[in-house]
Amino acid sequence: MRLRGVEILHIAMPLVGAFRTSFGTEAVRETLLLRAVTDQAEGWGECGASEAPLYSGEYTLGAADVLRRHLIPALAGVPDLDGHRVSPALSRFKENRLAKAALETAVLDADLRERGESLSHALGAVRSHVPSGVSVGIADSIPELLDTVEGYLADGYLRIKLKIEPGWDLEPVRAVRERFGDIMLQVDANAAYERADIDHLLALDAFDLSLVEQPLPMDDLLGHAALARRLATPICLDESILSARAAATAIELGACRIVNIKAGRVGGYLESRRIHDVCAAHGVPVWCGGMLETGVGRAANVALAALPGFALPGDTSASERYFDEDLTEPFRLVDGHLEVPTGPGIGVTPDPDRLARYTVAREWVPVS
Repeated sequence: MRLRGVEILHIAMPLVGAFRTSFGTEAVRETLLLRAVTDQAEGWGECGASEAPLYSGEYTLGAADVLRRHLIPALAGVPDLDGHRVSPALSRFKENRLAKAALETAVLDADLRERGESLSHALGAVRSHVPSGVSVGIADSIPELLDTVEGYLADGYLRIKLKIEPGWDLEPVRAVRERFGDIMLQVDANAAYERADIDHLLALDAFDLSLVEQPLPMDDLLGHAALARRLATPICLDESILSARAAATAIELGACRIVNIKAGRVGGYLESRRIHDVCAAHGVPVWCGGMLETGVGRAANVALAALPGFALPGDTSASERYFDEDLTEPFRLVDGHLEVPTGPGIGVTPDPDRLARYTVAREWVPVS
């Protein structure tokens, strides 16, 4: 496959409502789409970076810069380029996993479209539909939170995840459990707590949660292991899992019993599959996290979530959860599930008119 170049599109899409977590609030989703152009096809990838480096050290304009200056040019001259050759070609550049994942996905999508193969088939999917959960941001009040959760349950979501932080944890979780009873409920701290908070976090055991996600800093695996020895509720790691090697280390240390896989966070869907395989070998269930993706990223996430080890509903919510108008045909919730795309590549393509509406800048980077 000969890659002619990659277009970087800076996208700004209003969210249907501001999404607040322990590390910040987003009202507009600023991200990058990449369009990889070959002699035979076009492929699409989405970068999970946000406007500010809050979830990780990457941010939208920084990701665009490293793609323009280093990552895309590094693919020039790679023989027989395909999706599997992208990561080795970029390996000399440190970190920047979100940018690398977007580029690998765009090239992989173009390659699969040329060959007429779906991403779900290429990854080893075994399901045609995947169960869907929803992530609920930090609210201004408990009554507002309860109304929001009630709406999502009415929509048919099979699992509710509550964002928590110090000062917004036990009371909102208690209120949701008491109001809605035996629903699948979990919490996500986005690394907002410290080891000094362990005794406080133990109180979460009272609420029969399916998991507590990333309570401590990403680099504190030993702290998570210490918490896991005292907390009956399973710990799930997110930010701490940057690779299959990191997953294996966390499992060996006893730092988690469940793993959240976000393809952008780990550098792409091929590394995501390796993490899935490592976890499956250790009997550790996984689920697919989300990063407020448009339909481009959502399509690839749904394909990943169809692998056999994804035993829990993921953050693969319907398009309308985040956007009044998606860039692709919207993903819709049916009986609590989303359909896995079966077309070539990621199976969806952005609508040109919608893409033009939400693109604030674009740049063509040739690959010679």
